[in-house]
Amino acid sequence: MTAAVEAEAPAVIDGLPAETYHADMTSISSTGLRQLLAPGCPAQFKYDRDHPQAPKREFDLGHAVHAAVLGEGHDIVEITEFTDYKKADARTLRDEAYAAGKVPLLPKEKIQVDAMAEAIRQHPVAGPLFAPGTGVAERSIYWTDLATGVRCRVRPDWLKHRGEGRLIVVDYKTCRAADPASLQKAVYEHGYHQQAAFYLDGVKALGLHGDQEPAFVFAFQSKTAPYLVHLVELDFPALALGAARNARALRIYADCTATGIWPGFNDAITYLPLPVWGEKRDQEEYS
Repeated sequence: MTAAVEAEAPAVIDGLPAETYHADMTSISSTGLRQLLAPGCPAQFKYDRDHPQAPKREFDLGHAVHAAVLGEGHDIVEITEFTDYKKADARTLRDEAYAAGKVPLLPKEKIQVDAMAEAIRQHPVAGPLFAPGTGVAERSIYWTDLATGVRCRVRPDWLKHRGEGRLIVVDYKTCRAADPASLQKAVYEHGYHQQAAFYLDGVKALGLHGDQEPAFVFAFQSKTAPYLVHLVELDFPALALGAARNARALRIYADCTATGIWPGFNDAITYLPLPVWGEKRDQEEYS
């Protein structure tokens, strides 16, 4: 299944089903670009794209809170008859929800989702930022990268123009911990600086930002009570490095698409040293 857009034309689509967006094989997303680079590789990216995974339980909470905060997204089905999935009837209800493209939640999970959404609403900055009717959720954006000719796509969680007219691109993420050190690690390990740079490229390519430089803000929220919220805007060096990683990934994707060759990690025997930290520790212990 592919998105109903012409390959050459930039496009902004409201209301495009998430399933259609994610199934599009004519364009590359931010997630795909990150999968092409280490620790991933083109061969793994292509396999994962051609073999979509079944819904995972660990994603249910995030999908549900997204829908509660943004007012759009997956429909939620509360399984009120059970407190866990140990019984076959409970698993049947869960699987039926998945098959219908919905997110199943146990009662305790629904309580958590509601509490997290309320914490967002009560936050002095995040509350007004996500106020219903003040922005656009889940807008699908398509454009062509001029350097490689690769068709690109992004789907910002929330687009909002501030009072002075500046466009704010917001991405909501749940996390284990929302302290600065934990978020720095998460941004680097998951390539969120790539995501931010790519999304900014998308809104600029479509001219959605007007005459002011757009901003990209992550709204991180801890998954444990009291569900702390931490809004983050990455600095220029982080965005520049993210853009550089995207540029390399786009070249890799263009080459693989043109040749039909999607390489793995290596086709030869290579020397593999110990990690620097491990070698240093063992030398201190055993030398």
